[in-house]
Amino acid sequence: MSKCFRGSVEENKIAASNKTLCSNKMRKAKPKKRVVLPDPVFGDQKVSKFVNHLMYDGKKNTSYHIFYTALETVKAKLPNEEKTPLEIWKKALDNVTPQVEVKSRRIGGATFQVPTEIRPDRKESISMKNLIAFARKRGGKSMADKLAAEIIDAFNEQGGAFKRKEDMHRMAEANRAFAHFRF
Repeated sequence: MSKCFRGSVEENKIAASNKTLCSNKMRKAKPKKRVVLPDPVFGDQKVSKFVNHLMYDGKKNTSYHIFYTALETVKAKLPNEEKTPLEIWKKALDNVTPQVEVKSRRIGGATFQVPTEIRPDRKESISMKNLIAFARKRGGKSMADKLAAEIIDAFNEQGGAFKRKEDMHRMAEANRAFAHFRF
């Protein structure tokens, strides 16, 4: 008998015969994914997400200005590159996108770092946040210059954000023995 039925055994048999089984639904509905509108210049949703991560205090126009200025700086610093600045930025983002991460899992009083694959939307978010965080840590004149320098470094597979991805992969590789503890 299922736990869903309430009452006496006879009532449960009647309910089962009537096929009025309770559904095993979750208590709360999953929140709907919000649709991110594409940016005004390139018409790309990824750019809008990046700008939203870059934004402080709701100042989206300032964030767009920083991003577009950074792309212009990238174009000026890499003139002999056949790719557009947007393609360079996307390649830089791909270069700093981690594939696996380690999560703490407590088993039998010991805590293990268990390597797990990352969901695609989380991969994108982590890469954007890392690129922005390491751009903010850089020394430079303006945020646009710092972001441009970090984009160029990530494109060339170097810099802080790329090193962070490499460290995440190295940690996952070192803890590969605990992969069987996966959630």
